[in-house]
Amino acid sequence: MRTVVRTDRAPGAIGPYNQAVRASGAFLFTAGQIALDPASGEIAGDTIEEQARQVLENLKAVVEAGGSSLANVVKTTVYLQDMDDFITVNEIYAEYFPGDAPARSAVEASRLPKDVLVEMESVAVIEE
Repeated sequence: MRTVVRTDRAPGAIGPYNQAVRASGAFLFTAGQIALDPASGEIAGDTIEEQARQVLENLKAVVEAGGSSLANVVKTTVYLQDMDDFITVNEIYAEYFPGDAPARSAVEASRLPKDVLVEMESVAVIEE
């Protein structure tokens, strides 16, 4: 079960995420996903747009393989090589998490694996 938590006693979300998500049931914790094409093993694209889409497709595949879905993701962490890409990644992220998005943190990392531009991890609920 997944329920969005909102309060006006704390700052509201400034992007496609929620302040908190309450969850019960079994949980699936993903490893960080980067923009590797699963077929070729190569980095998919040079731009933040291309890489963000591949990361989200990889995240979706892992979550579904674990018996859940993006609709049941309760928390994500986004690692960006450059925080200037935050708005662009938000736009793409919102396509994958429409409506009541998960809680989320976003941080700038000086270097990511294989020098990719973005990495994401998640926690999802598995409905039993």
